[in-house]
Amino acid sequence: MGSKTEERIKALEIALNNEARERDFYLKHSQRTTHPMGKSMFATIASDEDEHYNRILNVHKRLIQEGKWPETVPIQVKGTEVKKVVQKVVDSVDTSSKADTDDLDAVKIAIDFETKGEKFYADLAKNVENPMEKKFYEFLAFIEREHRLSLQDTLEYFQDPAGWFRVKERHTIDGA
Repeated sequence: MGSKTEERIKALEIALNNEARERDFYLKHSQRTTHPMGKSMFATIASDEDEHYNRILNVHKRLIQEGKWPETVPIQVKGTEVKKVVQKVVDSVDTSSKADTDDLDAVKIAIDFETKGEKFYADLAKNVENPMEKKFYEFLAFIEREHRLSLQDTLEYFQDPAGWFRVKERHTIDGA
């Protein structure tokens, strides 16, 4: 096995470790929180991370067996539903739910996870030549970005639900 293949295997092992750690974190917080948006957001992202883990594991196994990046591995993984979670909150208009300190801390930690994941996959995509491998990592970076943006939205909601709704509903004062 060449050094390039060994580097790819190591990168995938780091990705597997990160995805598993993040999945477990999100599952734990989806079970702990009583806040409906937090519960839904954490559970959705946990499911996404599990999907990523399984796809990466498949590529990892094939890379070890075949000694090169598999040509037939689907480029994309399942898309994320996190935007739907946020839209559900907008549609339900519940400003009475309060996030607790643990929710806020968990979301801040999650934003950090997703920021690092996005950078990790984007860096991998920049440093590979194989077009299939590049697309695979670019898509994972895109999903991590979607998670990060949705979590930042969630943090804003937790900190100021009424203000968050004003922005999401896009009410304006036109002077009429």
